[in-house]
Amino acid sequence: MTTVKHVLGISGGKDSAALAIYMSQKHRDVEVDYYTCDTGKELTETYELIERLNSVLGKNIIEYKSIDTFESPQGNSFDHFLAIYGGYLPSSTARWCTKKMKLDPFERVIGDYPTISYVGIRGDEDREGYISKKENIQSIFPFRRNIWSEDVMLKALSNSNITQLLGYYEALVDQTKFESVSYFLKQPLSLGFNLKQKLNCLLDIDVKAFNRVIFEFLKTTDYPVGKLESFSLIENNEVIGIAEVFKILEESGVGIPAYYKPIEYKVNIEGEVKTGTYSRSRSGCFFCFFQQKIEWIWLLETHPDLFEKAVEYEKDGYTWSEEPLSEIRLAERVEQIKRDHYLRTQKALLTNRNSSSWQEDIIAAEGDGCASCFI
Repeated sequence: MTTVKHVLGISGGKDSAALAIYMSQKHRDVEVDYYTCDTGKELTETYELIERLNSVLGKNIIEYKSIDTFESPQGNSFDHFLAIYGGYLPSSTARWCTKKMKLDPFERVIGDYPTISYVGIRGDEDREGYISKKENIQSIFPFRRNIWSEDVMLKALSNSNITQLLGYYEALVDQTKFESVSYFLKQPLSLGFNLKQKLNCLLDIDVKAFNRVIFEFLKTTDYPVGKLESFSLIENNEVIGIAEVFKILEESGVGIPAYYKPIEYKVNIEGEVKTGTYSRSRSGCFFCFFQQKIEWIWLLETHPDLFEKAVEYEKDGYTWSEEPLSEIRLAERVEQIKRDHYLRTQKALLTNRNSSSWQEDIIAAEGDGCASCFI
């Protein structure tokens, strides 16, 4: 069988860190290479997390470099590419930062080698995550009920493969379960019965059986997983959400990254001083353009030096968001942002009294952008 490389990217955030620990503990048979892509603009807490992970994993996290920092006049990846782009700051519509500093170095190091990339998207998230356009790189999502990527599902569950999958199922499950599988599997994909619906029906019947069937199917393709003799992830039926992620981090000794932990702030609401909390919802560069306004205030008040550095990047009409940081840091604007955040938080609590934890606040904030870059 062709040798396959297994890799897992560490962004410095909670999910990729927890996934690295999870794989090292639950799937020891998989020899995973851990890597990170340093932009040179991460929070100190991010670098501290990676150091603790090195110790817990018992192996070094390799850095995939986007440039040779010794040869670049700027001395770090972000400033190097910013100069190349003429001072044009990255944004949600022009994410050159992710491409140049994370995706490009990853795909350059991997080359044409058959590779399985383990991605830390949680079971309580509704997004697909990074899928390489290179055929030799396959993404796997161990924290989700469905560990397979969308491209694999589109291929495997296409109408032309119904008979083939039925054959795999017949050899794996008992008659009663096979009848249930057949009912849904024989229904062709249509506007009334789409891919997601069909997938969920089959997973509801038996997750492990579904995984075994897909594993058998992949052996007939060029996907990296299909080149393996065995794959312990197909026996996986755990669904890991944000609470489990934090539990993994705490119990391992790595701990929760400090920037996720809520910090109290004071704000005046109709003449009465109220106490709210803020934190960061994501890893990544300290000036990440996906930050909410309240996260910029968190940066201003917890890392004022980094906030000022972020301000310095805003020039020639280029800003991190529609509102320049030079205006966001004004005292009256800071108070207004805190007031809006406090009132919005209180309204959310009244709407859903069960969603009062800071972990739920992080999930809500993640929906406003990417939870992290690439990982």
